[in-house]
Amino acid sequence: MLETGSPAPADVALEDTDGQAVRLSGQATLIYFMRSASCPICNRHVQDLVRSREEYAANGVEVCIAVPADRNEAAAWKAKRGVPFRVLVGRSGTPHEMLGLNRKMFGSMQQSGSVLVDADGVVRHAHAATMPISSYDRKGIAAAVQRLRAHA
Repeated sequence: MLETGSPAPADVALEDTDGQAVRLSGQATLIYFMRSASCPICNRHVQDLVRSREEYAANGVEVCIAVPADRNEAAAWKAKRGVPFRVLVGRSGTPHEMLGLNRKMFGSMQQSGSVLVDADGVVRHAHAATMPISSYDRKGIAAAVQRLRAHA
């Protein structure tokens, strides 16, 4: 898992459901990593992000959702849920694997969490958990966004 204050890896090959490359620099980006597209707790966390999207946009933060699924499954989930954010998948492997959110507990539980990277490619918030109820650190994300805003 990435650490706060560390540079985001430049070689991470993420793409959205339209096949467009996504880089972890150039714009402040918050990525929420879902355990799975069918996880009800993760879906509630996504809905909270949707409700807060204007706040993130006002602070210059693009919100993306990463799902450990192939592009077709991720696109279907996005359409079914009406998610207004870019939904990310990995070009090879999952976005989770690429950023160190590995499976825990004998390889059966996919970690979920969030990463906020600033426009310079520096990680400003990183949080992960094996249990989805603990994976969404709303207060930590908000504090990191406020720190971004203070330094802008």
